[in-house]
Amino acid sequence: MTGWDISPFEADGLRVSALRPPVLPERPRHGEDPADCDECASRDEGIWLNDRWRLSRIPGVGVPLVLMLYPRDHYDMADLPDDLAAELGVLTTHIVRHVQALPHISRAHVYRIGDGAAHLHVWFFARPEGQTQLYGSWLPVWDDLLPEYPADVADADASAVADALVASHGGSRPADTGRQLDH
Repeated sequence: MTGWDISPFEADGLRVSALRPPVLPERPRHGEDPADCDECASRDEGIWLNDRWRLSRIPGVGVPLVLMLYPRDHYDMADLPDDLAAELGVLTTHIVRHVQALPHISRAHVYRIGDGAAHLHVWFFARPEGQTQLYGSWLPVWDDLLPEYPADVADADASAVADALVASHGGSRPADTGRQLDH
């Protein structure tokens, strides 16, 4: 993979780590017990909310924008009810459209990685226009290596995405406390 022209690493001197033996049983993920789940405690926080979902901006990243979508109630991917699973697909599509509508963004990459926490969380990474070295599966690695993107620009972009999501899918911005949440 370091031979790909999008790799953030030079192949010379880079070594593959040894594969460690399995550890069983695996330790529990954060939030296996909903009473200890940070995401459940944050169910009313984010840049956008509806009755069943919330969207947050992840600060301190290197790419222009990283958003995370969570169900407001405690579900993981495997136990997500079918109606929420269907809505996840629709919301994912809307969020991708709105991120890619930002003038300096070419693509929105979507990731679900479930090893760190038991509460479903779906990542949205914005790839900046013209930065073709950031293509594909290396984007989250590049994100960790790049200097921090200006927070004021990311905040403005996140607000634009949240406003567009309210217009296209409903819900509200947390500051809109008087509005009814819907889905």
